Amino acid sequence: MRLLLIRHGQTPDNVRGAIGTIAPGPRLTALGTRQAKALPAALADQRIDALSVSTLVRTQLTARPLAAARGLKPLVIDGLREIQAGDLEGKHDRDSVAIYLKTFLAWASGQLDARMPGAESGHEFFRRYDAAVERAIAADASGDAGRTVAVVSHGAAIRTWVGLRAGNIEADFVREHMLSNTGLVVVDGDPESGWRLLDWESEPVGGEELAEHAVGEDPTGEAF
Repeated sequence: MRLLLIRHGQTPDNVRGAIGTIAPGPRLTALGTRQAKALPAALADQRIDALSVSTLVRTQLTARPLAAARGLKPLVIDGLREIQAGDLEGKHDRDSVAIYLKTFLAWASGQLDARMPGAESGHEFFRRYDAAVERAIAADASGDAGRTVAVVSHGAAIRTWVGLRAGNIEADFVREHMLSNTGLVVVDGDPESGWRLLDWESEPVGGEELAEHAVGEDPTGEAF
């Protein structure tokens, strides 16, 4: 089966370069809304059998145009939320951003004992995100081996999960590849046999013009 992992559209936190992980979180900016509206056309050639989002409102708003175009009702799954920032919540200074980046990138390389200051460890993150992916997959009960499930989630969460779970990439891949708002990562496989990276679209899937107004450093999507 195929899994489409879509990062949400731009938010005010992304523009400020701030780390924001608490639900419900901010809504989309005007650019983020344009990015979301571009998804149905950008993904027109992709089969999508089920659609899931996190508990943060930015994923739900991003998925809304795609859900309407496909006649799907998004399933809200708490485990798809962003990596919790803990003591770093709301911060945008260089040192705080570096700690956040280094921690989740350590998880992506298998160093799961590391803990985000005041928040979850790598073990805890993968436990809840793996379970969330399995629940998203279960939302399509067809059993068709060729089915495709789409998930609208978050930059750090997607990068970390794919970095460790995709068996055909090296540890440095996620460190070196950014994931802009409405960037797309495609994997195939299943939870039992494992996952393989098929595609990594760093820029907004609706076109590079949808990234032209982005400002500041985005701590969950930048290369490091």
